[in-house]
Amino acid sequence: MPPKFRRGETRYFKDAIKPLLDGHDIQFVGEVNDKQKNDFLGNAAALLFPIDWPEPFGLVMIEAMACGTPVIAWRRGSVPEIVEDGVSGFIVETEAEAVKAISKLGLLERETVRQAFERRFTAKRMGAEYLECFKTLLSRQPQARIHKHHTAPNGTAETRI
Repeated sequence: MPPKFRRGETRYFKDAIKPLLDGHDIQFVGEVNDKQKNDFLGNAAALLFPIDWPEPFGLVMIEAMACGTPVIAWRRGSVPEIVEDGVSGFIVETEAEAVKAISKLGLLERETVRQAFERRFTAKRMGAEYLECFKTLLSRQPQARIHKHHTAPNGTAETRI
């Protein structure tokens, strides 16, 4: 099935992208759905994340690491907070550094990339940290302001802080 494009994208694809595709080493896959994502990312040598803006949180980097796939990413936005340089991928500044990082992928173990994900980004781990943050915030409040149960004017029970 051919990819779907918005107005104006068809010409750009035809003129700039399609000539680069050789059907073997360079292919255009288009969007992948949730069912395809794990296989797609898990079978990749790496995820290239060449953002050039301050991305607040790159979920795709986490998804790749969950599959054991290392990330090669530009040092922008949240990248230094997500990628452990030399452990779960490589943080680069230039295109030349990205190309060099590709040759260093053999230094990274996919199991280690997955372990970095488990250590830092599982729902269980992040949930536990959120809980600790909430406990810390609650402990700072004067006891008189903490109301565990309150009856709202409409008669429903709610919790207030």
